[in-house]
Amino acid sequence: MTMRAWWPVTAAAVLLTAACGSNPKPKAQSAAVPEQVKASAPTVAVPPPPDPTTSLIATSQAHFDAGERELNVGHLERARTEFDRAIDVLLESPYGARTDARLRDHFDRLVDRSNAYEVTARRQGDGFDEKNEEPASIDELLAIATFPKPEAAAQTTEVVKEDLAATEHDIPIEQNSRVLQYVELFQGRLREFIQDGLTRGTQYLPMIQKVFRAEGLPLDLAYIPIIESGFKPNAVSKAQAKGPWQFMKATALENGLHHDWYIDERSDPEKATLAAAKYLKTLNKLFDGDWNLVLAAYNGGPGRVQRAMKRSGKEDFWDLSQSSKYLPRETREYVPLILAAIIVAKNPVQYGFEVVGSDPVSYDKVSVPRAIDLRRVAEWTGSSIDDIQALNPQLRRWTTPVKYPTFELKVPAGTGEKFETRLSQATPADLNALKWYTVRGGDTLLTIARKLGVSRMDLAEANSLSIKSHVRGGQELIIPRAPATLLASRTERTAPAELASRPVSGTATIPDAPAHSRTIVYKVKRGDTLSSIAELFDTTVVKLKGWNQLHSNTISAGARLKIVK
Repeated sequence: MTMRAWWPVTAAAVLLTAACGSNPKPKAQSAAVPEQVKASAPTVAVPPPPDPTTSLIATSQAHFDAGERELNVGHLERARTEFDRAIDVLLESPYGARTDARLRDHFDRLVDRSNAYEVTARRQGDGFDEKNEEPASIDELLAIATFPKPEAAAQTTEVVKEDLAATEHDIPIEQNSRVLQYVELFQGRLREFIQDGLTRGTQYLPMIQKVFRAEGLPLDLAYIPIIESGFKPNAVSKAQAKGPWQFMKATALENGLHHDWYIDERSDPEKATLAAAKYLKTLNKLFDGDWNLVLAAYNGGPGRVQRAMKRSGKEDFWDLSQSSKYLPRETREYVPLILAAIIVAKNPVQYGFEVVGSDPVSYDKVSVPRAIDLRRVAEWTGSSIDDIQALNPQLRRWTTPVKYPTFELKVPAGTGEKFETRLSQATPADLNALKWYTVRGGDTLLTIARKLGVSRMDLAEANSLSIKSHVRGGQELIIPRAPATLLASRTERTAPAELASRPVSGTATIPDAPAHSRTIVYKVKRGDTLSSIAELFDTTVVKLKGWNQLHSNTISAGARLKIVK
């Protein structure tokens, strides 16, 4: 076979030699050629035939590299296809180089790296890992505010004075020393904070202003998130306020935002803005249209501000905040912070800021009544997992909610129809590999959690239960196991005899395997038991022990188990 692969090059060389020998040139003409010309004639070097093993490894590696690129953007199905192809090209090769040590080493590396990616995918998407959060701007800004602030320079005072005279504001902006100090700080020590917030805000301000305009609210209030969160949807404060508008859970619930184990609508920019509009209107009525008191109440709570007013007998925020007796320092500093941010945000160039605007966030909304892995969404819409998560920051996990028939998922603009089509054609197995557990007699949330190696709190919340809830026999509980999906279900092939001249991890033939079976190699993770693994793969502990020649129920993290499917 190797000779046949090289034949075209060899044959061409033979034909070329024969052609040159069958038609010799006259000696007289040959003698007439100067020696100098003969010496300079180029010598045609015939390249050696390519090494089939090197070529085979390069082809295999190219598929594996393509799989890594697909995996990085969350395309599990495409990644699996490429990883499988990387191994297939080795097993299907016609070359006689399968006993080559380089080939065996490459095969081993592919299997090990594929297993490592399987474990990573499991850890990232198992439904129990919450997405990363970011610290809210408000904490650091108010921490800086506790230090003495520089007095505003004469130039800053003059610029603000001219700006306020020329720029129309729809809430009163006081030009006092406390506001001016923050304008000064924004141009110096806090420049980076404000710059980032202004830049990020260009994605959301058109939507916020549209909502506030429709609700009859002052558009100046659209700049509150610059101070609260820097317009970061997943910003969380030390007090556990969350989202661009920094709602506490109770206040969010009062204003129509949903929160459970799967979603937190405080991080949904659109829904949180609607809730903020509702809350600001409520506060406005409560404080008779005094926007300074409204802002103070937005930070410190309406009850606290009302008690401060009652104790002090003062109704003006600036009078009320002169003393530390009535309002906490955070609230006393919050109002001038917001007013200074409004001043700068309405005319950023005047204060030395260059704001490079981003296009407003655009998307299609698709109703998703069933849970679906976000990586599936990324693959079906031709986007990345990061894109899908950025459009849906309210999702706390890597899956849409399990029991939320009215949930609407945002997908990149222009992909909604395509995604709906794929969704309508999908089977339950295509959407998510969530695992269900049927409660048995005597089970409790604690025993089930221990058996499956999960947190009891997570198990309860994933099923909308309290940690003290009782479960009954026959009850179905969801155990999110999304990553056991595509990569974990990769079929391990047994290496051919030529390739397996020395043991290859995870590829040994299993005796007594059923006809047409496939072997899955599962790497044991921390907290796994034989029972939980058997449950995961719909098999029994007895079979697991038989397939793996185990004599006890003890297994170690990192061990590989073979499962015949």
